[in-house]
Amino acid sequence: MKRTSVWVDTGPRHDERPRLDGDVEADVVVIGGGIVGITTAVLLQDAGVRTVLLEANRVACGVSGFTTAKVSSQHGFVYDRVRSRFGREGARAYGAANQAALEWMAARVEHDGIECDWRRRPSYAYLSEGSDPGKAEREVAAAVEAGLPASLAETTGLPYPVAAAVRFEEQAEFHVRKYLLALAAGLTEVYERSHAVDVDVDEHCAVKTPGGRVTADRVVVATHYPFLDRALAFPRVHPQRSYALLCSISGAPPPGMYISADSPTRSIRAVPVGGEERLLVGGEGHRPGAGGDTEERYGALERFAREHWDVRSVDYRWSSQDNTTVDTVPYVGRLTPRTDRMLMATGFAKWGMTGGTAAALVLSEQLLGRESPWASLFDPNRFKPRAAAARFVEENVKVGLHFVGDRLTKRGTRPIEELEPGEGDIVRHAGEKVAGHRRDDGTLVAVSPICTHLGCQVNWNTAERSWDCPCHGSRFSPEGDVLQGPAVHRLEHKPVA
Repeated sequence: MKRTSVWVDTGPRHDERPRLDGDVEADVVVIGGGIVGITTAVLLQDAGVRTVLLEANRVACGVSGFTTAKVSSQHGFVYDRVRSRFGREGARAYGAANQAALEWMAARVEHDGIECDWRRRPSYAYLSEGSDPGKAEREVAAAVEAGLPASLAETTGLPYPVAAAVRFEEQAEFHVRKYLLALAAGLTEVYERSHAVDVDVDEHCAVKTPGGRVTADRVVVATHYPFLDRALAFPRVHPQRSYALLCSISGAPPPGMYISADSPTRSIRAVPVGGEERLLVGGEGHRPGAGGDTEERYGALERFAREHWDVRSVDYRWSSQDNTTVDTVPYVGRLTPRTDRMLMATGFAKWGMTGGTAAALVLSEQLLGRESPWASLFDPNRFKPRAAAARFVEENVKVGLHFVGDRLTKRGTRPIEELEPGEGDIVRHAGEKVAGHRRDDGTLVAVSPICTHLGCQVNWNTAERSWDCPCHGSRFSPEGDVLQGPAVHRLEHKPVA
């Protein structure tokens, strides 16, 4: 079994772009080399705008490289919920933006001749047996009212019964890394391994990295979770991790894309690998740093796959992380209400392929001085107390409980020397509490247990061997290096003899 995504493992190898070394200028600097950042940069460059793209690691290897790679305007049972919170026009705008994103991607694949396993598929969101089928009927009504190709499905092709299912016609699936690298290949100014750590706004915007800075008129923060706290996104966006397996099975996988609309979430699709159709099963979402034994998440998915299919082998496993806003709809637009110099995109609720492309369409229109018909719905500075108040309170209570509770329940009284190979825990060393890990070779490493974003205590992720912050989702390697923001600074290293 390979512990990476099938997209990263089977995608093309590309020459590394240079690290930013010195100062450069641009009209717009885009921070983040995932689907939002790459698509935005392509749209701007196509319009004649000098654009610099900064990526902290390698392009298309972050969150976008660890998706299930479904391209759909069906996002579970979202339309009835959006209609109740934003009205009929809000649901129509949400659907139109995501459907337009799907078709933009299809057109780009055809126009550029991108070989990325693009294929049209029906998409299904289903209710497990025993659930109320009326939920599916209400979702179909809301989706049809929003102008989408929705209907109640009489059959699904799944090997188990369901209570009801909503079908969307002519959706798509693809190989996300092949697609993104083909898009990025046309960009003239890309800097990899160039971690943005701050942005100064004066006469111009200056994006700072360890190797230099980019001065530009405008900045797009497409870092998955905005790393600039001035956006005040952290109390309004909550992260979730989820897991995926790719299995070889006897027979063919189901002939569509599927996701359960109730708990536990199960996401299903076929993936062509080496001339064979393999089965992808995903789900098991939880807040980072609060998922218990994360190895068991993979175990639950494997048991589900083996219960319903004849699984010959589990070939890949991976996990990823995405953010959801308190009112369901992503934040796309001005970082703060005070300036239009900095823009952001976040909160795609695990639907980043269409959601991220729709965000790029909105952002590019704003940067080019044109009106987007969807901009007001996605405005990060919208105020919808009816849509968001209860969830806002719920999520921030969780943050407060972790901020205080983790310090009380994980006091770090166990000596670091007791750690077994491969194990990590909050332990005691040299008279202080540390985040300790014993590598497979027996050596010990210790870092500060306090997240450098807003000071919550990190927890050990057994499956991924990382330190995860349960408050806002920052993740760090055992040695303290930043794996995922919003944190931009590493955990302090603690010497171990």
